[in-house]
Amino acid sequence: MAYEWKFNPRPYSDAEAKELLRDVISPETSDWHYNTHHKGYVTFLNNIEKELETADRSKANGNYSQIGELKRRFTWNHAGALLHDVYWQVMGGDGDPSKAPQLSKALAADFGSLDQWKADFKAAAVAAKLSGWGLLVYDALYSQRLLNVLVDEHQYGAIWGGIPLISCDVFEHAYYHKDGPGRAKYIDNFLARLHWGRIEERYKKYVRK
Repeated sequence: MAYEWKFNPRPYSDAEAKELLRDVISPETSDWHYNTHHKGYVTFLNNIEKELETADRSKANGNYSQIGELKRRFTWNHAGALLHDVYWQVMGGDGDPSKAPQLSKALAADFGSLDQWKADFKAAAVAAKLSGWGLLVYDALYSQRLLNVLVDEHQYGAIWGGIPLISCDVFEHAYYHKDGPGRAKYIDNFLARLHWGRIEERYKKYVRK
């Protein structure tokens, strides 16, 4: 029986999102992005799971095979669904990092100061390809420290064992409806409306055991 992936709810309703996220993305984008783009990744994950049940694994090869393409698109859709879950979770706040005292302390220790972390995060997000992400991750399996990384598409550049704590979607569809080509402005607005309380909860859940 195929595993069923869930389309997870946001921590606010669709109507609330249009107001809470207005400074970051347009009201229309808050709806399209979640109910079309994000939902689509989960839908295709489930389609892939069903097709994997009957795929002929004996025909796998390094050029083209059904199993190879299904596995490849599984990675794309899995990462897309997961990063969007984090994206919606961390937005909708007042941008006050004092509401995340443990994480703020760790960011200052690993980056020198919160301002230096923010500058590095913004640079990573700006530098991603036109379809990509800026991420704050905890490097659980190697250095056990906080890192800002850029990911092209949903998965190229991801770190093994990197637990995403903040994810900023910089695909053009995330911000063009409001800010046009102004990616840097969008990232500034994203950082200004982070919900540090929920980010702190995420940090405590996955990092500070």
